[in-house]
Amino acid sequence: MVAAVVLLFLITRQEMDRVIDGDPHHQRRVDLRSPDRIDDVPHALDRGVIVVAKMIHNWVAVVDFKEPLGDDGGAQAWELVGHKWFCSAPMSDAFLSLAQSDEGLSCFLVPRWRPDDSVNPIHIQRLKDKLGNRSNASSEIEYPGTWARLLGEAGRGVPTIIRMVAETRLDCVIGSAALMRQALSQAISHCSQRKAFGAPLVRQPLMANVLADLALETEAAMTLAMHLAGRFESAADDESSELLARLMTPVAKYWVCKRAVAVTNEAQECMGGAGYVEDFILPRLYREAPVNAIWEGSGNIQCLDVLRALAREPRCFDALVGVIEPHVSTTPALGPLIDDLKRELCCADHLPLRARHLVERMVLGFQAAILIEAEAGAVAEAFCASRLPSGPGGLFGSLAHGHDLEAIIDRAWPGACS
Repeated sequence: MVAAVVLLFLITRQEMDRVIDGDPHHQRRVDLRSPDRIDDVPHALDRGVIVVAKMIHNWVAVVDFKEPLGDDGGAQAWELVGHKWFCSAPMSDAFLSLAQSDEGLSCFLVPRWRPDDSVNPIHIQRLKDKLGNRSNASSEIEYPGTWARLLGEAGRGVPTIIRMVAETRLDCVIGSAALMRQALSQAISHCSQRKAFGAPLVRQPLMANVLADLALETEAAMTLAMHLAGRFESAADDESSELLARLMTPVAKYWVCKRAVAVTNEAQECMGGAGYVEDFILPRLYREAPVNAIWEGSGNIQCLDVLRALAREPRCFDALVGVIEPHVSTTPALGPLIDDLKRELCCADHLPLRARHLVERMVLGFQAAILIEAEAGAVAEAFCASRLPSGPGGLFGSLAHGHDLEAIIDRAWPGACS
């Protein structure tokens, strides 16, 4: 059997104690271990008590259950028994775990301490030797009869946890956009100071093309991340934002997290050998870059989730077109892109095979539209010209003649070309 586990990492014990025991800065007390406070978990989310969540698929073993320990105050206490091959941030104070019960996959809150203040047994078997992301420990753990409380209905674990999945996917998008921005800053800073053939590298035509192309990709990623965050904020009061948040979260997660790897690697090349030496930050960024594309569901999972969203709520696509279509008159290339999306959606039998192409066209059209709305000037113009007709080029540095490369670079790093 296969089980999925969702681990939700809380704040430090000191901060949790303030939340539990009362603090004048907190308007509401939240005892995550108490049965009569179990409904406060959503409020804890709203107030920022929970700082990160991770969804991990466990392909090794299943967390199973003994009989429920009882029903106390409307929230059942359970005992979890089993093995988790991957558990991130095992030093955290509480976790949300998805695992199988007789009713199906269910969601549980697993605190570090039992209600009697004894330590809840969570055995760390080993720490993972990861490629990067080492400061955020990952481990393999055992639940040897671990106390937990059921959240939501038994067998309804995924609907219970789905909000966390969406928000942590947004977190992956923002984190990858930030990595791209840091890599771009390192590259431009180096090239504005390093001279070759009698001029700073940033003024050499081919390097300027590469840096400008990287700047386009980075600004488009960050603009998308911030726009999507705004849609999350307004989703409760605006139907269009709710639909776009549902559709564009896996779209952005798929695209931005993958592009971070390419951007970081190209930035290394801009620095030459220095970009491959641990004295500088880029090697660490390059090791970090792949993680967000893997966590919270890798690329194929995101694309299939897009198809699921479109099938369950076709208005998601209408909301997407509603963002792109107003700019067709000023950016004619957006018209064929919309037509291409509609053609793809009409071929239902081929959608799973073509899901990545569909998602890539969606994200490029959406990024183009929001860059135009943001009045990004030369960035929006060059992005549309280089990405919309046939998608992004295979590598960076292939922008056509005629774009104001210095303006694009200076927008990313003011004064870099002066």
